[in-house]
Amino acid sequence: MQTASNHRNLIAALLVAAGLAAAGWFAAQGMARLRTADRFVTVKGSAEKIVDADLVVWPLAQTVVGNDLAAVQAGLESNNATIRAFLTGAGFKDDEIVVSPPRLEDRWAWSYGDNRPPERYRYSNTVTLRSNRVAEALAALRRSGDLVGKGVMLNAEEGGGPDFEYTRLNEIKPALIAEATANARKSAEQFAKDSGARLGGIRSANQGVVSITDRDRGSPQVKTVRVVTTVEYFLKD
Repeated sequence: MQTASNHRNLIAALLVAAGLAAAGWFAAQGMARLRTADRFVTVKGSAEKIVDADLVVWPLAQTVVGNDLAAVQAGLESNNATIRAFLTGAGFKDDEIVVSPPRLEDRWAWSYGDNRPPERYRYSNTVTLRSNRVAEALAALRRSGDLVGKGVMLNAEEGGGPDFEYTRLNEIKPALIAEATANARKSAEQFAKDSGARLGGIRSANQGVVSITDRDRGSPQVKTVRVVTTVEYFLKD
């Protein structure tokens, strides 16, 4: 009886020991995988392309002031005709020119005494050129002083000058993202090499942040398109 009991105890002890050993092995393997999974590098890659704007939006804001409302209205209509003639003379079509509704301000309505301005009425509107012919718009812009010579006082603060845009981003975006991603991988490979590791698969990535800016202040019609991608790669021993 004693021998059988000892035999059963020995078997039980061996099973417990084997279970503990197996549990330790699986835990060790799990920690090894965890350490491998936690090893990664985050890199950024960028790509740039210089492009020409393909759309210009040029608001020409103008204002007429005076004390006679009819004269102010007539002056604004005359200025509108002058601006339209200037733009059509530069080769632009009527459907590329938009005239906003006029805005009338009675500046005496809320001012009294010494604070009252000399001219009562302020009548203003904006004639906007919207065209894909950027080169012609630049040529017209260089001659915009002719409007002042004809008595049209442009309000630069309201108009803000022409705005040049690039609208074909989707045509060049895939190639820029591919180039930026390739540059990110080169950086990751160099990091892995320097750290004595090997580059694994991608842990996470985004498609890239795209920005379109003027190449410089002197040529706003020339744009720099830039894509920056961020990619995380696993590292292997």
